[in-house]
Amino acid sequence: MNNAVFRPKEATQVTETVIEAKGLDLTYQTNDGPVHALKGVDLTINKGDFVSFIGPSGCGKTTFLRTIADLEQPTGGKITVNGVSPEEARKARAYGYVFQAAGLFPWRTIGGNIRMPLEIMGYSRADQDERVKRVLELVHLDGFEKKFPWQLSGGMQQRASIARALSFDADILLMDEPFGALDEIVRDHLNEQLLELWARTNKTIGFVTHSIPEAVYLSTKIVVMSPRPGRITDVIDSPLPKERPLNIRDTPEFLEIAHRVREGLREGHAYDD
Repeated sequence: MNNAVFRPKEATQVTETVIEAKGLDLTYQTNDGPVHALKGVDLTINKGDFVSFIGPSGCGKTTFLRTIADLEQPTGGKITVNGVSPEEARKARAYGYVFQAAGLFPWRTIGGNIRMPLEIMGYSRADQDERVKRVLELVHLDGFEKKFPWQLSGGMQQRASIARALSFDADILLMDEPFGALDEIVRDHLNEQLLELWARTNKTIGFVTHSIPEAVYLSTKIVVMSPRPGRITDVIDSPLPKERPLNIRDTPEFLEIAHRVREGLREGHAYDD
């Protein structure tokens, strides 16, 4: 008699590619001649990734994010978002975009600012109300719907901007240095809240930053870029757990990743004049 124990095979987790760039180039034509913003960028971002882009000013971090969002058009190579062109993804409302400044309309309340894209997209008033309520709770601004932007702190305004980007529930959230103008204490607090929001929504996030600690703290993957023409010099998959208290920044694992990012920036001549 065969006494072997047969066990079912473990299910293999399927990795879904959300954003893929292959040999991506982007050159601006200016009066002073061509400016090579991106060169030979190869990158894959999977569903649920939190990817930070870090590098010196002018290295193409924001340009790459804007290319994903169809705000810039590449001059070479290929990029797809959810398997289609960035233009098709934009028309399908595949992403929300958070800019460096909150960009709230001062004559609209916080609720009015958040519902603006919903109005443009033709959602019913009842659906707008439900979505505004939900995203305000997500970013811990419930109770502030009737306030105006000038009545909120800078950090709260940026949270309202994130709520607006989340209002139509796109699977991808693109964030262009959203906390760069805030003081360190507020920034740390918003970093914690952003990780909490990411865990609750399972969005795929692309995040531009100049801060090494911020990039390491937030990300599952850190993309280090060189000075112009922007190239990827290193892609670091973070071994840190998904739940990350702020004091994880004092651990050897965190410091080791930060050191690798710093070395990648140096090797890319990030500190050259």
